[in-house]
Amino acid sequence: MKPEELKKKLNAVFMVIVTPFKENGDVDLEGVRTNTRFFVDNYSNEPLVISPTGSIGEFYTLSSEERKAVIKTVIEEAKGKIPVVAGTSHSGTREALRMSKFAEEVGADGVIVVLPYYHVPSEEGMYKHYKVITEGVNIGVMVYNNPDTSKCYIAPHLMERIVDIPGIVGVKENTKNLATFSHMMEAVGDKVPVLCGLGEFWFPFESLLGCRGFVSGIANFAPEISLSLLKAAHREDYKEVREILKVLQPLFRFRRKISTSHGPTTTILPTGYTASYDWLAMLKEAMNMVGLCGGVPRLPLLPLRNEDKEELRKILVDMDLPVK
Repeated sequence: MKPEELKKKLNAVFMVIVTPFKENGDVDLEGVRTNTRFFVDNYSNEPLVISPTGSIGEFYTLSSEERKAVIKTVIEEAKGKIPVVAGTSHSGTREALRMSKFAEEVGADGVIVVLPYYHVPSEEGMYKHYKVITEGVNIGVMVYNNPDTSKCYIAPHLMERIVDIPGIVGVKENTKNLATFSHMMEAVGDKVPVLCGLGEFWFPFESLLGCRGFVSGIANFAPEISLSLLKAAHREDYKEVREILKVLQPLFRFRRKISTSHGPTTTILPTGYTASYDWLAMLKEAMNMVGLCGGVPRLPLLPLRNEDKEELRKILVDMDLPVK
């Protein structure tokens, strides 16, 4: 898929897919196949993009060989029927480019790359990071702007330079400040799609600012709800949007509980950066409960506790999901 074609596909639910792990910690590639096939068989005509080996896919726990295997498996099963944008982020530009080239070789429609994590680059370093990667491949590159993981933020004035690099097709924007999101839309929203990176809760607010797509983990087990929310916002049917949010509220509350009650108790980070990522275990367990292959997280993340599983099961039943 040419970059300009992918750009048109991003007004969608951008689903970052989980990587299922077996109880012994091995990657469950057959589970990856099963999950991908489910979405191809049921949602290939919907505004849906799938993204393997992103944060929700726990890419940072994967070896290069495992990561390549997951990307290749998803692309094989997608068969060109659903756009695949592979997560190819790395702590350095050279390795991110190497993984991006691999994704292109095996048939990815695009790649999505967060800023290098650990050391914080200068603004010129940020710019060159994306320039080198984009010039090194012939598929579309998405910018993932997420200070939670990279410890730095691409401000609108810099993003305006970055999206002018030929081959940049979109931005996944994770700011928790609506004013900042508005500034980003003003700076680059007429050049590339700017996706709400924070999911179903934030998307309705950002859709009022012109956002036309959002990134989702919930779609892994409740794609109908995620797609309905997207379409309602596109129709500007905010009464339906509110009704969908009401359905999701118990799940949001449960996620907050999981993220805070089992998270770190001592940290130098400010509020908003101290919740644990144990909510990924919630996504995986929810997939298991609806008959897909969520598996378990890989250490250092832990599986959902038994008492939390029962609470989650009740929430999913109340959401009318096909719990097994």
